[in-house]
Amino acid sequence: MPSFYEFFAGAGMAREGLGKRWNCLFANEFDVKKAAIYKKNWPTPDVLDVGDVGKLEGSDLPGYADLAWASFPCQDLSLAGAGAGLKGDRSGTFWPFWRLMQALIEEGRAPKIIVLENVCGTLTSHEGKDFAAICSTYATAGYRFGALIVDAVQFVPHSRPRLFIVGLRDDMSLPEGLAAPGPARLSPWHPRGLLNAFDNLSPKVKEKWIWWNLPTPAKRDIVFSDFIESNPIGVEWHTASETAKLLRMMSQINRQKLDEAKASGRRMVGTVYKRTRIDEVGRKAQRAEIRFDEIAGCLRTPAGGSSRQVIVVVDGDRVRSRLISPRETARLMGLSDDYELPTNYNEAYHLTGDGVVVPVVRHLAAHIFEPLLAPPHAVTRAAA
Repeated sequence: MPSFYEFFAGAGMAREGLGKRWNCLFANEFDVKKAAIYKKNWPTPDVLDVGDVGKLEGSDLPGYADLAWASFPCQDLSLAGAGAGLKGDRSGTFWPFWRLMQALIEEGRAPKIIVLENVCGTLTSHEGKDFAAICSTYATAGYRFGALIVDAVQFVPHSRPRLFIVGLRDDMSLPEGLAAPGPARLSPWHPRGLLNAFDNLSPKVKEKWIWWNLPTPAKRDIVFSDFIESNPIGVEWHTASETAKLLRMMSQINRQKLDEAKASGRRMVGTVYKRTRIDEVGRKAQRAEIRFDEIAGCLRTPAGGSSRQVIVVVDGDRVRSRLISPRETARLMGLSDDYELPTNYNEAYHLTGDGVVVPVVRHLAAHIFEPLLAPPHAVTRAAA
């Protein structure tokens, strides 16, 4: 059974994606509320350390982990953030995490695989210098590595592109078929933004790069309306006046989308985010922007002024609206309905909006991590 460490663990969504065939040796989470939910959902709460990753030492990490996973904070790397990048208080926690990896390397306990997950803004933060710094840490620490952009929309009806950097220890063999000689043409995993970031790396770092060959998943057969609760828990339907106020915040283009949904002759479910836009006279105005493509917009945490996603159900001339429910957000993250959530709405929304999508982790595990860790003869049989 392969083993792993889970850093910036949240409520264990990476652990959920890896699955029961993986053994968690150690997890770390700073937020006590997220940690409480982690313990409720996992039968081995003793592996969870609750505290600052910067206060950990290599000796705090037990055993030999095959994989170390780190979904380090995105706030300073996000395009919506303040732009502090890896120098910021939040995203800068990458460095104490890497200090732990360095300690394991020096002790002869280097993980075979080290995975980082973060927002796509990492590629352009500080004109690409932050991404280059991360890549350089892999290269100088004795790891080959490569990056992929995976949008959760390929697995769940939820638009959520994220950057995954997968590093493989230099002494590990790379099974045939897991790497390509270059980026695949029109590949969803290697979009132009990633190629640009790669081009800006130094020649020495590029020598360590791997173009991971990740297969395309089967076509998704579920849509957003499949996830909607008939009797939601934790939210109430808006009053008629509240819904009318929401509709008045729509631009002409968005009102037209709503009118087309009314005229469709069938029940339509849309999602709305409130955004600040410049109106026709140059003033800032809050707008309600709706989509009816059966895909939810990217979940965000409600902190820092980000709006919470609203759903709108149109049935003929009848229009109802409400906040998306905690369980619906969990479903969008690929969590099963028996996954226990916080009872407080904002805490549940923050937990899911700050997580990693479960089936994305499973896809990476099935097609990259597990083949890398499998005995050579097992990989040959699987490819046959």
